[in-house]
Amino acid sequence: MAFRRYLKPRVVPQEVEQIVDALPHHNVGSQGYDPWGLNLDTAKISFTAVRWLYEHYFRVEAHGLENVPADGRLLLIGNHSGQLPMDGVMAAYAIATNPHGPRLPRTMVERWFPTVPFLGNFINQVGGVVGDPKNCGKMLEREEAIIVFPEGIRGSGKPYRLRYQLQRFGHGFMHLAMEHRTPIVPMGIVGCEETMPSVTNIKPLARMLGVPYFPLAPLVPLPAKVHICFGEPMHFPDDARDEGEVERRVERVKDAIRDLIDQGLAKRRGKF
Repeated sequence: MAFRRYLKPRVVPQEVEQIVDALPHHNVGSQGYDPWGLNLDTAKISFTAVRWLYEHYFRVEAHGLENVPADGRLLLIGNHSGQLPMDGVMAAYAIATNPHGPRLPRTMVERWFPTVPFLGNFINQVGGVVGDPKNCGKMLEREEAIIVFPEGIRGSGKPYRLRYQLQRFGHGFMHLAMEHRTPIVPMGIVGCEETMPSVTNIKPLARMLGVPYFPLAPLVPLPAKVHICFGEPMHFPDDARDEGEVERRVERVKDAIRDLIDQGLAKRRGKF
């Protein structure tokens, strides 16, 4: 806490203060935390770095932000890639600075992230939450916007030769959308595949370190140009007769994401 108080006035510009202060904070208590650990001062410090990455390093262009509702419960479902969760960070910043209605989305993260010393608390403080259906359901009932990557590590850890090929989606997000009457906004993210292209997964080293994968990839993200395309909201009533029907609905979302990826690929003039 003392470190935050020391660091924030020295690194956070007025523009970032205004961005975060303008966001709805309906679940943040008097101590500056929400029930899942989000801390506004930590968010301001991290936003300072993210803003530079978004505007100058990855030079992100966000398309279709008018499709993201300014309030109410929401699931944002996208393709996952790039070894590090830069896709989620860039998408979250785009939504937080949305000229059609800014809001701070929460991001579902893999369960192993909080096992890394110090990393778990930091992730919570900047808006990440362990990808547990109960957590997600409670946040939806509090009208939060939540970013979910149903491919999980199958997407983030895939080799570069499989770039922009959607991997298997889990069905959990669809069950949550139906049960909690929540619209889904599909996202197609282009460029993060090129930030850390992986040749292979060094499985023995991954097992030794206790992580899902250890890619043979650049040590730092490359400055690839990123496009994020947001699609129109999709609605699914809670009337699926069986898991086969759920699977067909998941495939509809995947098809929408594929179309948005194609749009993003068509918009870019080069990988960098």
